[in-house]
Amino acid sequence: MSNPTFRTAVVRVPSGPASIEIVDVPVTEPGPGEVRVQVAAAAVNPVDLGVAGGFFHGLGMINQPERTGLGWDFAGTVAAAGPRVDLPVGTRVAGLVTGFDRDFGTYAEQLVVAAADVAVVADGLELTTASTVPLNGLTAARIVDLLGDAPAPSGGNRLLVTGAAGAVGGYLAVLAQDHGWQVTGLARTDDEEFVRGLGADFTTHAEPGWDAVADAAVLQESALALVGDGGIFVGVRPNAAPPAERGITVHAVEVHPDGARLGELLRRTASGELPARVHAVVPLDQVADAHRAVAEGGVRGRYVLTP
Repeated sequence: MSNPTFRTAVVRVPSGPASIEIVDVPVTEPGPGEVRVQVAAAAVNPVDLGVAGGFFHGLGMINQPERTGLGWDFAGTVAAAGPRVDLPVGTRVAGLVTGFDRDFGTYAEQLVVAAADVAVVADGLELTTASTVPLNGLTAARIVDLLGDAPAPSGGNRLLVTGAAGAVGGYLAVLAQDHGWQVTGLARTDDEEFVRGLGADFTTHAEPGWDAVADAAVLQESALALVGDGGIFVGVRPNAAPPAERGITVHAVEVHPDGARLGELLRRTASGELPARVHAVVPLDQVADAHRAVAEGGVRGRYVLTP
């Protein structure tokens, strides 16, 4: 009798969407503190395009001899639990898999992960929507950690969020206000209603002099130039923070799984406090087409793959 397998999307020689393959790999059982999740949905993020295109291989961050797995976010149901896990089979969960140098990802029918890294998804939240929360929500939360609580208004609490209509920027615009920041979102004219709906001010063109800039649009040096002397800059590219200048504190965010924090983000998403936007839901077999569509730009909300 053959061993059970599941399907997953990988790249062997990364060269863009056409290099993505769907392969069969053996099912593995969860060990102590782990769960095996039957994946219902996996979000497509821009970082996935970089992996499939070989960007991170070129930086020496990926050295997989056989294949590299794709995908960071997932939502699904617990199919099996290892020892010392109190999540019953059938529990709806979402989670995050981080790191670049791995032969597995969330674009898959199944996934074994640490139980501490997943969070329960409320019954009122669709799993397709829940799958878009982990990477972007936890990244935004970590950016807020790096910004810290805003000074009193007289001390400089003006925060510019670039890419405020994007997935990270949308979460960030809300979460930063919880910590006293007066948020202005930088985005395209067509995104004004969305950004203002988050409780933020809006602009399509920013002048220098901000107390802090959170660069969700990855503008890098041009965003750093918008920070006033002695201000704070937080970027989203962990391997490429721009050099500090003019007394500016420069941070680059690194995101890690955090089941407890993700649980709170999912609860706030379910209640409508945080924005979660699904652009389209497509089968796993159409992963290459989804990558091509994301690469064209202008998509508001995430493509979500369903195995």
